[in-house]
Amino acid sequence: MSHDSAPGATQPGTFTSRPAGSTAGFRKGTLRDLPVVERRHDLAGIPTAVLEGGDGPTVVLLHGPGEFAALWGRVIPGLTETHRVVVPDLPGHGATGLPTDGPLDAERWLDWLRALIAHTTPRPPALVGHLAGGALALRHAVAGGPVERIVLVDSAGLAFNRPALSFAAPLAGFLAHPTEHSRDRFLGRCMYDFDGMRGELGTRWDPFAGYALDGVRQRGTRSAVLSFATAFGVFPIRRRDLVRISVPVSMIWGRHDLQNRLRIAEAAAARFGWPLEVIEDARDDPCWERPAAAVAALRAALARPLRRHMPA
Repeated sequence: MSHDSAPGATQPGTFTSRPAGSTAGFRKGTLRDLPVVERRHDLAGIPTAVLEGGDGPTVVLLHGPGEFAALWGRVIPGLTETHRVVVPDLPGHGATGLPTDGPLDAERWLDWLRALIAHTTPRPPALVGHLAGGALALRHAVAGGPVERIVLVDSAGLAFNRPALSFAAPLAGFLAHPTEHSRDRFLGRCMYDFDGMRGELGTRWDPFAGYALDGVRQRGTRSAVLSFATAFGVFPIRRRDLVRISVPVSMIWGRHDLQNRLRIAEAAAARFGWPLEVIEDARDDPCWERPAAAVAALRAALARPLRRHMPA
């Protein structure tokens, strides 16, 4: 079942994982400026909010833990010029609910992604995944799920999660004691130019920062973030499984990523022959920090011939 709705609206009977207030205002304000409509689908028993827009080959954008669909908003306008985009809030994130009939384990995440693809596109789409969203896309392909190609953006799943101490310590502090101070200290490790991004967002910074803080403080959202990160963001996918992926894989990486460091992508490029585009002056989210460069890299990755890269 699916419904169309105006940005920010909630269908009756749908569990919403975010409260009203500044976070809802940030989401509504962001969606209002994007060339998309918001639809609601019941996917694998999970009420799901999905943004859709544009024409052309379908691209599904999968965000990382603690994020939501509209954080792709800085690249969505450029992508909709050449592609149809499908951008969900992942389970327990944004305006998407949680399952009520069982745990949100790795298999449920994969069931949800298969249902999303079945409901939103008649042909296998390109999957673009950020952080654990990239590992989810890879695991989907390993399991034989429908996919045309994969683009990894600072992805998990290629190595054990061993972030730089300068990232891990602020993350642990934020999770243990979520305050405005610990949040800003952590976000400062996620962004190459924290003060510049805050100035660029202007009046939207406070609602965005409020969203990040609410996500850690809310029990349901916190459990979904931990489920997602644990299932797809900690351990590497086995090399023999990655070799079995029969569709093209490309990578886009921020040069200064402290979470999944660039050497991980460089090793994967050497081992599997996957093309790698490095975005300057960015950490773990080049689509957020450097949208023009990220759109160019995404378009290049999505235009590559559909032939498999053979591992070295």
